[in-house]
Parts: sequence; C-alpha cells; structure tokens
Amino acid sequence: MSASREPPALTQEHRNNKLETVVETESGTDLFDNLKRRFLSFKKHKYMENLEHYEQLAKNQEPKFMVIACADSRVCPSAILGFQPGESFTIRNIANLVPPFEKGPSETNAALDFSVNTLKVENILVIGHSCCGGIRALMSMEGEGDSSNFIHNWVIHGKNAKLKTKAAASNLNFDQQCKHCEKESINRSLLNLLTYPWIEEKVREGVLSIHGGYYDFVDCTFEKWTMDYKETSLNEEDGKISVKDRLFWC
Repeated sequence: MSASREPPALTQEHRNNKLETVVETESGTDLFDNLKRRFLSFKKHKYMENLEHYEQLAKNQEPKFMVIACADSRVCPSAILGFQPGESFTIRNIANLVPPFEKGPSETNAALDFSVNTLKVENILVIGHSCCGGIRALMSMEGEGDSSNFIHNWVIHGKNAKLKTKAAASNLNFDQQCKHCEKESINRSLLNLLTYPWIEEKVREGVLSIHGGYYDFVDCTFEKWTMDYKETSLNEEDGKISVKDRLFWC
C-alpha cells in the first residue's frame, strides 16, 4: 500500500491542478450564467412586454437601415445608436470596409444585395470609429502587404483611403494619420457603394440614401454625414465625395 501511495509533493500538485481546473470551469460557467441572466432579462422585460411586435418580426422584417460597421467589440451599433430588433440589417467586418463591385463576392456585398434588393432598405450607414486596428494595419503595411495574411488581404480594399491620407496628412504623426484615414476610409466606402449598379440606380432615383458615421469612443462623440449624390464626382479616377447634413453629437 505504501508503494502505491503518491509522494506528498505529487499529491499536492494534483490537488493544485484540480483546483485550477475547477476555478477555470467555474469562470467559464460564470460567463454563460451571465449571458443566461441577460437573455432571461431580455425575454421578460423586452420580448414579453412587446410580444405583438416580436410576433410580427417572426413573420417578416422591414428594416429602414443597412448598417456596415467594424467588428471591433467596442463598437456595437445597437448599443451606441439604440437600434432595436427589426430596425437595422447589419454586417460587421474588419475596418467597416465596402469592397468595390468589381472585386467580386464577399459577405459584405452579399449583405448589401439582400438588404437593398430584397429588404428594400432606405438608408445605408457606414460606421467607422476611433483607434481602429484594421486601419492601423492598413497604414502600417508595406506596399500591397503580405498576400498570405488574411487581414492584409482584406484591409487592402482601403488602399485608396491610405493613399489619400498619405498625400493630405504627411505632415502629421502616425497616430494622427491613422485617425485621418479612419474617416477617409468611410468616404471611400461610400464611393465604393456607388460602384454597385443597383445601389447607384436607387440613389440616383432618390429611394436610397447613403450615410457615413464616425464614433469616437475615447470621448464618446458621434459624427454623421450624408452623401450628396448630385454633387459627388464619379468621373474622376478616384472619385470625390460631396456631403451634406453633417451632424455632431456630443
């Protein structure tokens, strides 16, 4: 029996390992317990108190907005702008980019197709934000970046925004250039939206509006602007956007 008994040090190590496992498991459980409480609170205070509305949503959706936002965990459109279920059809990606039509299929333009042509949204809102890691990656890239890097392959869609930033803000430090590019990339995405024939047609007819938004979570401010289609130049090589109805919320 004594031969099969574990040395005291080994026994203590096993106990410590078991304790760590229990702590880790409880920590993971606590995360989902928290989600459970949030869900049940939503069901009680939102769903059940607005049952008729949610029953209608179960049959169909008629959102007024298509929102393109960054995947950054600090930038949730529903949290910062108060979108409720059924109000916005949302796609989130790295750096809230819209690839040009000619770049081919992506999850972003699939969402655009569905929201514009099937759901008939009336507004497309592209939301950028401060301290964007995707834009920082874009600004840090050498040339076309590493073709084997998924992030580089995606943020390269913002190349024109980077070039315009380098030309207009070369006298600024790197952090300031990144902030400049965060806003410039929104406008480039707005211009890219017009490369989709069915979007450009609806904007020209006045049944669809295109907007930009910039959320600065450092000081919690939000800037919104609308593309002025009639004054926006699509003939130049890189295009030039004109905006109207600029608002600043602070």
